[in-house]
Amino acid sequence: MTKEFAVHYNWIKGDIHLKENEKYFNRLQVVVDAVVIIVSYLIGWYVMISSTRRGGIGVLPREIYIMALVAIVPAFLLLYYAFNLYVPNRLEGRRREGSNILKANAVGGLLLMAVLFMIRQMDVSRMLLVVFLTLNVLLTVLERNLIRIILMRARRLGLNQRYILMVGYSHAAEEYIDRIVMNPQWGYRVLGILSDDTPPGTLYKGVEILGPISGLDALLENHTPDEIAITVGLNEYYKLERIVAMCEKSGVHIKFIPDYSNIIPTKPYTEDILGLPVINIRHVPLSNTFNASMKRLVDIVGSIFCIILFSPVMLVTAILIKTTSRGPLIFSQERVGLHNKPFRMYKFRSMEMQTDKEEKKGWTTRNDPRVTTVGKFIRHTSIDEMPQFFNVLKGDMSLVGPRPERPQFVEKFREEIPRYMVKHQVRPGMTGWAQVHGYRGNTSIRKRIDYDLYYIENWTMGLDVKILFMTVFKGFVNKNAY
Repeated sequence: MTKEFAVHYNWIKGDIHLKENEKYFNRLQVVVDAVVIIVSYLIGWYVMISSTRRGGIGVLPREIYIMALVAIVPAFLLLYYAFNLYVPNRLEGRRREGSNILKANAVGGLLLMAVLFMIRQMDVSRMLLVVFLTLNVLLTVLERNLIRIILMRARRLGLNQRYILMVGYSHAAEEYIDRIVMNPQWGYRVLGILSDDTPPGTLYKGVEILGPISGLDALLENHTPDEIAITVGLNEYYKLERIVAMCEKSGVHIKFIPDYSNIIPTKPYTEDILGLPVINIRHVPLSNTFNASMKRLVDIVGSIFCIILFSPVMLVTAILIKTTSRGPLIFSQERVGLHNKPFRMYKFRSMEMQTDKEEKKGWTTRNDPRVTTVGKFIRHTSIDEMPQFFNVLKGDMSLVGPRPERPQFVEKFREEIPRYMVKHQVRPGMTGWAQVHGYRGNTSIRKRIDYDLYYIENWTMGLDVKILFMTVFKGFVNKNAY
């Protein structure tokens, strides 16, 4: 290990794990969860007692109900372990954690019912079980979120940090540092980077290149980071086996951040072929027949409901269009949809009548003279999009999905923007992940595609519901719609 390394690491000499001890935190988390389980159960017992004062089914000696906690508490804590609720993960989202809490309690409830059936105990109050499970889910979610908020604030202040050493300087390394810098609530701090291709002393957002990768062995002999992130570039992948071997000697948790994130999706679909791992380039959840059928069912029911709900708005809009300008009520335009198939997308006409050549000249711009007075309002409030509920009912579109584009622009973007055509693997939507984040109208196409790809690769029914709610609260009025 060189003198420069020693000087740089002198300030963390000793054991930086003293700055954080995940084991003690996990033990505290288990204790708090156990308290929540006990409180939820006792409240359920109290409600049961209040509802069965006159005797009958569910009335057993108090001692029996209390003694049951001896088995229930450890059983539920084991379920929490089984559903990864005690795995240190600073990047775990609230939604996923809440889902795991719900699953653990659902399985726990089924196990309780099964045990009662097996021992032929019919006098245990079902009301107690209902109240207990409901409260346990709600209180555990609340407790976990309070702890999350406290830890996030502490990490922003520089407490409860995890220290990372990066091996290899690449585009992936820069992206990883970017995300750490933008999210101080994660509590990650990069100690430095080892690289063979970048001069020592080079800085990227405050993170220094410490020296060559060959110094890794000597560095790890004296200093132990919390994690090692391997971020070598594509041209250095031949070094991976040697780097992993050096890292594993330290016993430190190792993660690999591949330098091909622009090719491999965020949630890669992997296969095991007799021990050979195979990564599929694109995983599209909606290629699953069940997922696609459920989404289509929601589209049919949702479009019918919206047509009925917004029929007064559409009727008034139709009258205003007809009485203020000449031309047809509905404007239809060819767009590219699922599997690159063209379809006619409907809108309320918001412009003066145009020839086909004028229509194809480009997007609408600010103060575009072609837009009518009524058209400005209905475009700004997205009312002009309401006839697309009929496109959804027909099956050309979905309520949620990437916005469809005109054929001439599809041909243009497929050559200019990598992965642009992936969006056509799902039905286009009336609203989407890009639109609720402000990427509508005259905004970056590349950014829009990034959001569309995230949606395609991470689709769930819950994400669709989230997008619909976001559309209702902040997606209708569009400052970029001219």
